[in-house]
Amino acid sequence: MRKKLVSLLSIGALSVGVLGACSNDEETSGSETASKDDVLKVWSFTDELKEPIKTYEERNGVKVELTIVPIADYPTKLKPALESGVGAPDVFTGEIAFLKQWVDAGYWENLSDEPYNVNEIADDYIPYVFDLGKDKEGNVRALSWQTTPGGVYYKRSLAKEVLGTDDPTEIGNMMSSMDGVFEVAEKMKQKGYRMFPDEGAIRWFSQGANPEAWVNDKNELVLTQDKIDYMDYAKELREKQYTALAPEWSPSWFEGMSKPIKVKEGGKEVETQVFSYVLPTWGLHSVLKDSAKDTAGDWAVTNGPSPYFWGGTWLGVYEGSKNKEAAYDFVKLMTQDEEFLTGWAEETGDVLSYKPVTDKIKDDFSDEFLGGQNNYEFFLDQADEITPGIVTKYDQQLDTLYGASVLQYVEGKKSKDEAIAEFKKQAKNAYPDITVD
Repeated sequence: MRKKLVSLLSIGALSVGVLGACSNDEETSGSETASKDDVLKVWSFTDELKEPIKTYEERNGVKVELTIVPIADYPTKLKPALESGVGAPDVFTGEIAFLKQWVDAGYWENLSDEPYNVNEIADDYIPYVFDLGKDKEGNVRALSWQTTPGGVYYKRSLAKEVLGTDDPTEIGNMMSSMDGVFEVAEKMKQKGYRMFPDEGAIRWFSQGANPEAWVNDKNELVLTQDKIDYMDYAKELREKQYTALAPEWSPSWFEGMSKPIKVKEGGKEVETQVFSYVLPTWGLHSVLKDSAKDTAGDWAVTNGPSPYFWGGTWLGVYEGSKNKEAAYDFVKLMTQDEEFLTGWAEETGDVLSYKPVTDKIKDDFSDEFLGGQNNYEFFLDQADEITPGIVTKYDQQLDTLYGASVLQYVEGKKSKDEAIAEFKKQAKNAYPDITVD
């Protein structure tokens, strides 16, 4: 994946962060001399559209002006333009954290209507990805070319030493339940290793095998038993010293990918290695390959106790655009063009959501960084197991609030009941419109 800026959605997170290697300044590229009528305007929060834009310009003879706004500023800069129409783009991208708000606001054109009729190709997409682009009436407003399911990336050498095998299927069977995860963690500890960098790694499994949205159709807050159990699992990880106390995106978190790191144990500092990292598809290309070059080939990816996804980019046509035909042509290039998407997948490793392409290419993928494993096929299988309909406009704030409460419990600052009560109080304060028991 070509992202220079990875935007992070945190479910029940103990830590929330944004990994950015993009310029902090707004960046605009494209034709400076072409008349405004000849320019297709595209806004995004990442630079990954640069290469597709070159292809689009060559094929269509249309100049494209790409404006890249850092993710922290993107919603506040884009929303006024969309609402007023002044300086608004013809095509713009949306990130998972604010996607549902935008599809319901009607900023994107209704792609279920003529002449687009995208419902006719619904079966060509990974179900949860297609579903996320729908508004509350079920109309498709945005599409995505990618799917971002997650897995557990682990070090093969440690797996062989401690577990007797480095085979992803066998390791996945060992970690197919939370009990299994803790059994592996104990074996790692006995050999002087740590299972995860920090307790937040398991937050992605807090949805369990039967995930539910934070807010249901009755506008009620839903705190499932799986999410409550996550509090105890996180605390147990801390108390049994199964993690390296390396917070997500911290220097020690990155360091643990390639070499031993120091942790406190029994009042003294000792060196240990981190066995595994819980990351999605883009974690391989945008995180591990950059930070674990010295351990390339010693990694593999497998499943955890339940499927999950993290992040993703959607795009659509601005409902007020005067260049809708050209705008949708660009959307089609990114989401439906088999020739382009085949080359894109082979060049970047981006796991696609468009089945006509993935069905053709999935059997031939392998990655040297992962010891030759076909991670593409693995992630597509995981994507098919993700339940559509669990993302709401409330998620980003509720995830953050719940993560803060879990951390208070893990660190012993509040009892479990106190932490839950504090979360519910904060949720009600943030969203007075939802019912909290």
